[in-house]
Amino acid sequence: MSEPDFDEQLELAAQIVAESSYLISLVGSGLSKESGIPTFRGGDGLWDKMGEPPMDGYQRFLADPTGWWAERLQQQEGAGSGMSDFGRALEEAKPNPGHIALAEMERHGYLKHIITQNIDNLHQEAGSTAITEIHGNRTKQRCIGCARRWAREEFVTDEMPPRCPDCQGLVKNDTVMFGEPIPPDALEACYREAQRADAVMLIGTSAVVYPAAEFPVIAYRRGAKLIEVNPQETPLSELCTAVLRAPSGQSLPKLLARVRALTPGPSPSDGEG
Repeated sequence: MSEPDFDEQLELAAQIVAESSYLISLVGSGLSKESGIPTFRGGDGLWDKMGEPPMDGYQRFLADPTGWWAERLQQQEGAGSGMSDFGRALEEAKPNPGHIALAEMERHGYLKHIITQNIDNLHQEAGSTAITEIHGNRTKQRCIGCARRWAREEFVTDEMPPRCPDCQGLVKNDTVMFGEPIPPDALEACYREAQRADAVMLIGTSAVVYPAAEFPVIAYRRGAKLIEVNPQETPLSELCTAVLRAPSGQSLPKLLARVRALTPGPSPSDGEG
């Protein structure tokens, strides 16, 4: 089957964005790949090369949180090669044009919310603010008891394992581990956004990881239109009204420019600046 014409699909996608009243996006690792962060899956992903981490990571943390923290601190000092290369890529990555375009879409009132599967904090660095991080954020720590979060430099303690000052619950990195439930506040926010959306952009996501892949389907079943931005076909491609078969760093700035051309003048959410 031939690939859809990019310019035709771009026009269609721009019309959907311009006409939507509550557009959200579901973002996967394909967006951050263009910032130099390896993906996990997809043939050339980190786990394709190294194998997946243990599926019981969270259970191992609960069984020996002190040992887990000792191992983590050792890794932070540079031990190992594979995952530390990934860690260095995370530390050195900067937002790419796709991240920046999403932040601009939010600033101009087109994009209402981002549900991201990425942990890299690049949305925030680009200027986005309406974000739910379903898999957590590498720059934060979280209490598994009350779900309070801190920037990692703000939570300093000599206690091992660290304990929450509010509820005395165990504190771990905010990144969701294998076997760990998605924090209820994040999960509730995702379902709430999916119920509100009348359009969803699927950006750089394989659409195979649940529950994230469920959110666009929830919106679709309520009548929302889907836009896919991905060089590769996914299980949700057939549900999409518009498909942009190009990297998001190329597609999203073009989409933003076309939407702005269709909606001249300041949008309702623009500030005076």
